[in-house]
Amino acid sequence: MQSAVSVKDLKIAYGDHTVIEKMSIDIAPREFLVLLGPSGCGKSTLLNAIAGLQDITSGEVWISGKNVSWEEPKDRGIGMVFQSYALYPRMSVRKNLSFGLRVAGLPKAEIEARVARTAALLQLDKLLERRPAELSGGQRQRVAIGRALVREVDVFLFDEPLSNLDAKLRNELRVEIKKLHQRLGNTMIYVTHDQVEALTLADRIAIIRDGVIQQLASPAEIYRRPANLFVAGFIGAPAMNFIEGRIERSDGAAPVFLGNGLTIDLSSYSFRAVAAEGPATLGFRPEHLVLDGPTSGLPTIPGRVAVVEPMGSDAVVWFDWADQSLSLRLMGDVTLEPGDALAPGLDIAKASLFGADGSRL
Repeated sequence: MQSAVSVKDLKIAYGDHTVIEKMSIDIAPREFLVLLGPSGCGKSTLLNAIAGLQDITSGEVWISGKNVSWEEPKDRGIGMVFQSYALYPRMSVRKNLSFGLRVAGLPKAEIEARVARTAALLQLDKLLERRPAELSGGQRQRVAIGRALVREVDVFLFDEPLSNLDAKLRNELRVEIKKLHQRLGNTMIYVTHDQVEALTLADRIAIIRDGVIQQLASPAEIYRRPANLFVAGFIGAPAMNFIEGRIERSDGAAPVFLGNGLTIDLSSYSFRAVAAEGPATLGFRPEHLVLDGPTSGLPTIPGRVAVVEPMGSDAVVWFDWADQSLSLRLMGDVTLEPGDALAPGLDIAKASLFGADGSRL
């Protein structure tokens, strides 16, 4: 199947400073791909290169089977939604939506039909005669999205479109964008630093660090099987717990992880055979610990409660073990108090092991 968007050996540099080095990625038709990473990692630079807003040093950008590496943005067959609404303040919603089509010289009847379809899709049909100053933040962002949709192109690019909204509006518009993709079926590439947006919207997520893709996979795969220590620590709230130690094995016996007084049998570690010995990091998410450790038959990590964070449907319990703080996620009402002793059990089958170089074992 031909990719909707293909980036081949892309390099972007400013003098001696390289932002992206030899990056390649293929995005399938109808796919919702999220580019996720910390500030300055290169995700917006990559999006702008696809859009034609960023000069590339070398490599190629292909859209719908056409090499557009040196094409102008208007000739790339893309629609783009920016972080700022970038609406014309003196124009009505109707004129904001139709402006690009009028500049392109489309027939009046075609413009009116596209604006009507887009306004209905985004629930803007009753706001068409208002100006941006008369709209809420969420309504303005819907107009900004609509201005891209009226172009009726195959590929839409979103550059942190929800970051200027409050939490409630972000949640509402996130759902609307998900519904929009399901209805339209267009290819969408979405930049964010918000992992909740990434995990809920994406078909696949590209985790980027220092201009390099660390992992490209489904949200479930990235959460459950992070490729390396960076991905494991970046995804998840609270972040994954880590314990430093080493893997050892005896002749004929299952390998064990040894770390700060812990001895954990790795025979049920389910992802890859642990063949090597040596330094390693054991990683596990707060929900991989169970409170009834002593009766569960699982290896336990004894400690004392430091802080309890109620979060409505669940709670995060921070407890002190050895010389570090670990987190445990519990469902429902929590009766634990600071200072209480506990010994949660670890389900090693769901845990992650990382070698000395940080890659997953």
